[in-house]
Amino acid sequence: MTVVQKYGGTSVGSVERLRNVAHRVATRATNGERLAVVVSAMGKTTDDLLSLAHEVNPRPPRRETDLLMATGEMVSSALLTMALVEMGCPAVALTGAQAGMFTDDSFGRARIRGIDTWRVEEEFSEGHVVVVAGFQGQSPQGDYATLGRGGSDTSAVALGAALHATQVEIYTDVEGIYTTDPRIEPNARCLRDVASEEMLEAAQQGAGVMHPRAVELGLLYDIPILVASSQAEFGSGRGTLIHREVQMEPENRVRTIALDRDVASVTLRHVPDRPGIAAQLFGPLADAGISVDTIVQNASELNLTDLTFTVSKDDCDQTEELSRPLASELGAADVLFKHDLVKVSLIGTGMQSGPGYAATMFRSLSEAGINIELITTSEIRITCLVQSERGEEAVRVLHSAFHLDEEI
Repeated sequence: MTVVQKYGGTSVGSVERLRNVAHRVATRATNGERLAVVVSAMGKTTDDLLSLAHEVNPRPPRRETDLLMATGEMVSSALLTMALVEMGCPAVALTGAQAGMFTDDSFGRARIRGIDTWRVEEEFSEGHVVVVAGFQGQSPQGDYATLGRGGSDTSAVALGAALHATQVEIYTDVEGIYTTDPRIEPNARCLRDVASEEMLEAAQQGAGVMHPRAVELGLLYDIPILVASSQAEFGSGRGTLIHREVQMEPENRVRTIALDRDVASVTLRHVPDRPGIAAQLFGPLADAGISVDTIVQNASELNLTDLTFTVSKDDCDQTEELSRPLASELGAADVLFKHDLVKVSLIGTGMQSGPGYAATMFRSLSEAGINIELITTSEIRITCLVQSERGEEAVRVLHSAFHLDEEI
């Protein structure tokens, strides 16, 4: 049986924590499983390296930035391997490239194009635990390329898919997936399991425990993913299992509430309502690598329409730079930008077959005096944009309204 584990930056953030992880891995290795361990950089190493790069050059080249950033995970993998060997557990450290992880050349946000597992399989045959530096791979030109935010999660699930792993285990500083962020709502519960589709929606809507790319890979290759605390004892049964098979027809069909603070809205007012307007606007944004999330079009008088969409705050400056001249070309009366918004989302696979969820959501927010700026839905999600200062309150109100503090 093959298992891939991943330990986050907090879990390997000090020598003491590295030794604790090594003890867990060494204990697990005695079970006869083929064990690959993917690690993140220690603590805030990635942020420190990025700050160092900007101190040397305010606009550092992306290729060299990736070369620098990749060293953080290499340090973690080497140190963890040293700790394992000192404990008598045969282990070997590999970079992402040595583990056969091949990417495109989009430095800073590379995508995995394939994994050649021959080296990992060879090390397994020698009885080694294989410790892999996450977050990185090798570009077609042989350069180091990093996978961007959540890259180590993505590395772990991709490696699990390539190795046909029984399970991928993501160890972090929280017990699992909660009904909402417990830092916002103290009564949030840790869920025993979550449908892959629910977790993908939650990750896309701001739940920070796992990156959407990693969840998407797990769903695509049907790999169960366990999210658990690195402090929990092995075999304790704690944590959340993300998989396709969950309880059928649960009584409470809302499983989790996500809060996404990384959102800004753009509204083009009084745009002439004619074919091709959306393509003229969103084509250049896509060409610039800007991901557009929510899109809402409201018809107004005299064949005019208001077009609103949301982007990440990181993309807001570039979006403004592109959209103002585009708005002028399209004949829009004005362009409005809002940075003081958050997205609050209800998520649950059973919501598609049950009535009243939207009504309860809107009524609860109204009774709390929380104004809804924008509404979007999918089959298993209802999302509202509200003012930033009311976002956490909205989460608490909805958590109570849908009784998510109660065991199902």
